[in-house]
Amino acid sequence: MNLLCLLLPMWECTFSLLALVILTRPESTVSSICASVLHSKQKPISQFSSEMEAVSPGVAVVRVMHHQDLNWRILVALIVASTLLGGILLFLLCFWICRQKNLKNSNAKSKQNFEPTKALSLSPIADRFNFLWMAAKKGSVAVIEYQLLEAATNNFRESNVLVQGGRGRIYRACFDEKYLAAVKKLDGGGQDAEREFENEVNWLVKIQHQNIVSLLGCCINGETRLLVYEMMQNGSLESQLHGPTQGSTLTWHLRMKIAIDVARALDYLHEQCNPPVVHRDIKSSNILLDSNYDAKLSDFGLALTTGSQNKNVKLSGTLGYVAPEYLLEGKLTDKSDVYAFGVVLLELLIRKKPLEKMSSAQCQSLVTWVISFKPTQGGPVMV
Repeated sequence: MNLLCLLLPMWECTFSLLALVILTRPESTVSSICASVLHSKQKPISQFSSEMEAVSPGVAVVRVMHHQDLNWRILVALIVASTLLGGILLFLLCFWICRQKNLKNSNAKSKQNFEPTKALSLSPIADRFNFLWMAAKKGSVAVIEYQLLEAATNNFRESNVLVQGGRGRIYRACFDEKYLAAVKKLDGGGQDAEREFENEVNWLVKIQHQNIVSLLGCCINGETRLLVYEMMQNGSLESQLHGPTQGSTLTWHLRMKIAIDVARALDYLHEQCNPPVVHRDIKSSNILLDSNYDAKLSDFGLALTTGSQNKNVKLSGTLGYVAPEYLLEGKLTDKSDVYAFGVVLLELLIRKKPLEKMSSAQCQSLVTWVISFKPTQGGPVMV
């Protein structure tokens, strides 16, 4: 269609050129031709020729020469115009063929290469996730082949386990010598697990922030669901605070930096997203740390948008971090995330778990312990 739109003006230019050649030929030629036509109507051709030869010898010959010259000019103009038009058409055809080849090559390269994962060989996006791409409008998530994830995690060996979570394990995946990623393998099935998986993918495709973990891809293999994240070399804040090191690697400067990073992530979710998003599961195990101890919020399987429809939602979250109004009345607002963030701050300051087991039938909440302490009994010890 574009080629046709280009050709029509060219044809118009060609015929305009021919008309210009005809109109700009010598005036004597035009007048002589007109005179010849008029005289031919009044007198027979033979009588006209004899009279002209007698009265003015050679005039008829001159007029015939002018007529032949006109035909010759028109023929030359037609040949030149046709040659130019043919050359233009040939050039446009070559240009169109080259452009089609370049488009095919670029499309083939874009299918082979996936920017976030670079070295991964990814399959096309599954039809069931098309709605995620349409909803996000900022990007899309790749569906990665299960065999590739098996090879990257060494067939999901125990030695590659990074974290044992509530919903499944997170494995260390090595796709080549330089590129590492974290693969979360979700356990179990059912509608709740399926809904959380799709919710996680949906939100992480939409939400892009420096303090929110990046989702590189996902995989569906039968009942198994897998999520591929960017690698966070220093694990979770929970493992740093309550693991073997007991927070010894976290200086006060790093703890303040982690708190600010999480606050920025929550500010983005609550103030900059439209509509605002409530994470619903803010806790130290969902705060991941990269090689520079930059904190990033993860696990958006329970995230919801704020609004009147969320006043009485199903209770979800982790005990010790759940806000009282949400726990007792089921009212969910962005303040629920703020309360959980306050518990994380207490963890950073005191290095105690949010819910500690006192006996086989009794647990103590960190918030309750901090509120009810008396100076004479010894308050929280800051480390």
